[in-house]
Amino acid sequence: MSDHSPTSPPPEPGRLARLRSSDVSGWQRWLPGLQLLRRYQIQWLPRDLVAGLVLTSMLVPVGIAYAEASGVPGIYGLYATIVPLLVYALLGPSRILVLGPDSSLVAVILTVVLAQSNGDPQRAVVLASMMAVVSGVVCILAGVLKLGFITELLSKPIRYGYLNGIALTVLISQLPKLFGISIDDRGPLLDVWSLGQALLAGESNWMTFLVGGGTLAAILLLKQFPRAPGILIAVVAATLAVGLLDLDGRAGVKVLGSLPQGLPSFAWPWMTPVDLGGVIVGGFAVALVSFADTSVLSRAYAAKTKSYVDPNQEMIGLGAANLAAGFFQGFPISSSSSRTPVAEAAGARTQLSGVVGALAVALLLLFAPDLLSHLPSSALAAVVIASAIGLFEFKDLWRIYRIQQWEFWLSIACLVGVTVLGAVPGIGLAVVMAVIEFLWDGWRPHFAVLGRVDGIRGYHDIKRYPDARRVPGLVLFRWDAPLFFANAELFQESVLDAVEQSPTPVRRLIIAAEPVTSVDVTSADMLAELKRTLREAQIELCFAEMKDPVKDKLTRFGLLESPGFAIFHPTVGAAVEAYLDEHRVDWTP
Repeated sequence: MSDHSPTSPPPEPGRLARLRSSDVSGWQRWLPGLQLLRRYQIQWLPRDLVAGLVLTSMLVPVGIAYAEASGVPGIYGLYATIVPLLVYALLGPSRILVLGPDSSLVAVILTVVLAQSNGDPQRAVVLASMMAVVSGVVCILAGVLKLGFITELLSKPIRYGYLNGIALTVLISQLPKLFGISIDDRGPLLDVWSLGQALLAGESNWMTFLVGGGTLAAILLLKQFPRAPGILIAVVAATLAVGLLDLDGRAGVKVLGSLPQGLPSFAWPWMTPVDLGGVIVGGFAVALVSFADTSVLSRAYAAKTKSYVDPNQEMIGLGAANLAAGFFQGFPISSSSSRTPVAEAAGARTQLSGVVGALAVALLLLFAPDLLSHLPSSALAAVVIASAIGLFEFKDLWRIYRIQQWEFWLSIACLVGVTVLGAVPGIGLAVVMAVIEFLWDGWRPHFAVLGRVDGIRGYHDIKRYPDARRVPGLVLFRWDAPLFFANAELFQESVLDAVEQSPTPVRRLIIAAEPVTSVDVTSADMLAELKRTLREAQIELCFAEMKDPVKDKLTRFGLLESPGFAIFHPTVGAAVEAYLDEHRVDWTP
């Protein structure tokens, strides 16, 4: 494999080869697929063709399985595979990313579909399709408005908690199918209770469980061999066993049945205004989850292939793929962390491998729709369960527990919220927790009174260095956060406490303001009040290392127009030297 992206020339020594969207002018910047086609090298074609055919072996069973798990008929999982792959190949910036139905979206889709479809499969399809349309519009607008950074709202512990909650929810939702039991979905906890009661009542079909459990065991065992198509092998074996032994007729093992022949057609997902509220909320949730997953995966593979992926164009490509899925009888899709590695391992060089996979699935629907008629539902449940198991994150979460326990418990709280409240409210909870986490760090930040430590350059926290020497009559105070409404009062109280606790009468207070990146109106008013309080005590207020943009804000707020508001020094050292000179203090720095 070459050391540079197929969309960029080899770099010169001392230069980075990074093709950005701004490097391409006009309409071509919106069509990365055409840019790639212009640079396509014929020697990549055999690898892309082989990778596409290998990829097909996963696209079919996984697409059907995730459709069934999402509450819509299996055929729509193939519809949600074909069209999005073709659209993303044209509009997506990532080199080998594979899109399609994904386990991380199953719980979100199922929550809306079950609540509003009333058991009607066609109504379920319309609801799921409209969720894809909403998600597509949200992603495209966010990409055009360059809001690709919004996925950074979710910290790693919160993302782990959300994904672990989703994985647990999806796993629980598939257990009844694995045992051949039908229960009413009432949420994960009640579903576990209902499943336990059904098992104790002898309602399970143990032949169904044997088929599904065997499929799950085979998938998990074959994961040890990355190049082996484990899902394909396990699903084909289960299908052959059911078909040859007539287990659907003799043992009541539920099977997929014949698929409708033909390709997906354009269909507008009409619905009543009553349904629109839940669908819009679900669509927004899908957009957030799918782009968070896609951005992480695309960045990972961009690093591996040494190429550049524009996050805003990634959002547009993902949105267009979802929009196409919604208008061609599909449902919400995302990037796949299981199928993308398969494409890479098979030698995929470009998005042409996804195009080949999509065309192969289309040919299956046209010429061999009965090929999967004996595919057991419990085997499809096993595919989804295996993917859900892959979503769980424990190792890194344990690392987080060892280094910062409060973030670990934040992750656990998010997991419980998703499991108890459901996927859609769980996403809202995750976002709220992320905002609270961000605000907390700024609300109660670290601050320090500084002194001089012998043998170490600069000025340092006297709590960490109790032997630090303090300048007589001077308080050096550092505030390690922006100043805003939530911490303005704490800042004022902390400054006055530092002045009050000074071992010598204070003549000047110097705020080491390098960490202060912003001020708002509330904190500006607080500074004005602090100045008055200090002036009454005949204490001067100065700032050191304050950034020019922060000074500009103080000017706009009118603070610098106040006579003698403050003196600004370029460094803490310069501020101390100025104090020593002006007040004739005999002290050796």
